[in-house]
Amino acid sequence: MDNAIIDDAICFVKNIFEDDHSGHDYFHTLRVYNTATKIAIKENAHLLTVQLAALLHDVDDIKLSPQTHKYKDRAVSFLKEHGVSPEIIMTICDIISEISFKGTDTVVPKTIEGKCVQDADRLDAIGAIGIARAFAYGGNHNSVIHDPDIKPAVNMNADEYRNHVSTTLNHFYEKLFLLKDMMNTEAAKEIAQQRDEYMKAYIAEFLDEWDGVR
Repeated sequence: MDNAIIDDAICFVKNIFEDDHSGHDYFHTLRVYNTATKIAIKENAHLLTVQLAALLHDVDDIKLSPQTHKYKDRAVSFLKEHGVSPEIIMTICDIISEISFKGTDTVVPKTIEGKCVQDADRLDAIGAIGIARAFAYGGNHNSVIHDPDIKPAVNMNADEYRNHVSTTLNHFYEKLFLLKDMMNTEAAKEIAQQRDEYMKAYIAEFLDEWDGVR
């Protein structure tokens, strides 16, 4: 049962995201699933709940599917079709609702399962992959790479963060550099430390090259 529903969920998200070029593609989902699985095992979390929430975490994302976001229509429909209990469906929907970075309105998930998925999603936003995803997303949304006259915004709430127009480089200061200290689990904190250092070194090199120092 568990293997079958996971296989179906992987196919489900592949059909949704295989043509995505914003950094929220099928491979992002797979990485979050794999990382969340490893964290869940270390944290003794309920594995199937974590895996399903990880696989479905973006299918109703407000940026990607605003028409299904409110009630998590895609995730709920998939889970119901596969006979998942109402209680587990509610838990998974709660995890999906709690996962996103929302500036000062960001929440810590209520359950260890939610913490595992949130950490996995955040880990994929930092480090080498995170850098690539940031610039892919910026290019997909016609964002300027960098403009020294546009300063990063700080302490934005959820609405301000969602509607804020900035540069890709500012995104590192407005979100990505904050994530290391927002990890929930010890397993994620260890991974985040190295990725954060790599990311900061890259941005330092970027700014040196921008200014013609190198």
